[in-house]
Amino acid sequence: MGSASCLTRVRRLLRIRNQLIRECLAELLSTFVLITITLSSAAQKITSEETKGDLLTSYLGGALAVMVGIYIAGGISGAHMNPSFTLAMCLVEQFPWWKFPIFYLVETLASFLASGVVYILYYGMGGQHRAGEPHGGARLARLADRLCLCPTDAIWHYSNGTLTVSGPRETASIFATYPADYVSVANGFVDQVIGTGVLMVGVMGIMDNRNKGVPKGLEPVVVALLVLSIEFSMGANCGCPLNPARDIGPRLFTYLAGWGPEVFR
Repeated sequence: MGSASCLTRVRRLLRIRNQLIRECLAELLSTFVLITITLSSAAQKITSEETKGDLLTSYLGGALAVMVGIYIAGGISGAHMNPSFTLAMCLVEQFPWWKFPIFYLVETLASFLASGVVYILYYGMGGQHRAGEPHGGARLARLADRLCLCPTDAIWHYSNGTLTVSGPRETASIFATYPADYVSVANGFVDQVIGTGVLMVGVMGIMDNRNKGVPKGLEPVVVALLVLSIEFSMGANCGCPLNPARDIGPRLFTYLAGWGPEVFR
């Protein structure tokens, strides 16, 4: 009884009553999980040279990550996880405009933090340090080396110790998507407008109670299937990011971690 009452008191003390803080934490956690799974799927595919994953597993990982994120935060913040969705909700007056920049910042922060976790998981500095290879000028890599955060070096081993954005051994696409060489700026812009627009229309159709209803509790599964269908059909040009926070956070991380300004090309 004593331990039970102690746990009850602890829960009461730790309970967050401010609704905005609860929503922000929910968005932070759900977006963090979404981006961690998404980037890890890409890292496993690339660093294993597609022996432990391929384009299909990468797409499936990203779609299922959306499902998990919605289950995590759907009942608290709505599990936006995407500033484009937040903007769409504001435009149809289902979400207050003053929350838009807050959610945008939280989602971008979560994406940045998730990128750091994937970097730690797949980069590692132990083997590189033993091999005496250069770090490519990455400040975060040197910090990880000093702390000995990781025993393995998947990204380093694959890239031969050079963090590049282009070329046969590039690894920047683990964290952010890059357009194909034949895609112009205008075509890339249109590509993302169409892809994101299809995603928004699909999600709002699923949410609309006047349409054929999705069985209660299965909405995240249907949204994941929607994301998967877009990835299968619209991913060739730009990699199908569909999410400004998913792009900006990891891209900023790679810039700071040693890939350099070319990540913004």
